[in-house]
Amino acid sequence: MIRILIADDHAILRAGLKHLLSEYPDIVVADEASNGAEALDKVRTGHWDVMVLDMSMPGKSGIELIKQLKQLAPKLPLLILSMHKEDVYAVRALKAGAAGYLCKDNAEEQLEPALRKVAAGGMYITAAVAEKLAVGMLRGNPQDALPHTRLSDREYQIFQLIAAGESVTEIAKKLNLSVKTVSTHKTHVMEKMSCGSVAELVRYAIRHDLSPGGAE
Repeated sequence: MIRILIADDHAILRAGLKHLLSEYPDIVVADEASNGAEALDKVRTGHWDVMVLDMSMPGKSGIELIKQLKQLAPKLPLLILSMHKEDVYAVRALKAGAAGYLCKDNAEEQLEPALRKVAAGGMYITAAVAEKLAVGMLRGNPQDALPHTRLSDREYQIFQLIAAGESVTEIAKKLNLSVKTVSTHKTHVMEKMSCGSVAELVRYAIRHDLSPGGAE
């Protein structure tokens, strides 16, 4: 029996996943969480074979949530189910500790085999993600990469929030950081991205289809 914990802030999607998996008698959705804090609480108090995790939930979310979950339960496989394209977040999610990454658009066809793969201790990634990982390993030179791929996870999170139009003060409050710390990260982001203004950052995000939604 594969016991699943689903963490997603949309009740309709959670219900849809439960219905989708109901045809497999050996896979059961044992519990649900609707935000990052609740997901952390569930992992602290329960035991699951796989966690299906949305990266864009209210409060704690994204790469930071993946890292916190892995600290709490290092052996718990995390299967990311995201609205974002694989080329935007998949590699970062896997490096943070996720065992697999699926776009929600492909869930109907890929969710069941992905769950079985990660529950058995494997990793589930598409050919496109595997190629991106391989290319990154072979090149090994950060100068060959697009500017946003050279950002740290925290810098990337702040880049997303800046591109979404949030101020330094708003970002500091949202991430529970000091304004000075956020300002320092913003400076590093601007330098690494070779952008002279916030407008340039926004144009870059649009040009590379890096949707600010969720600020993961």
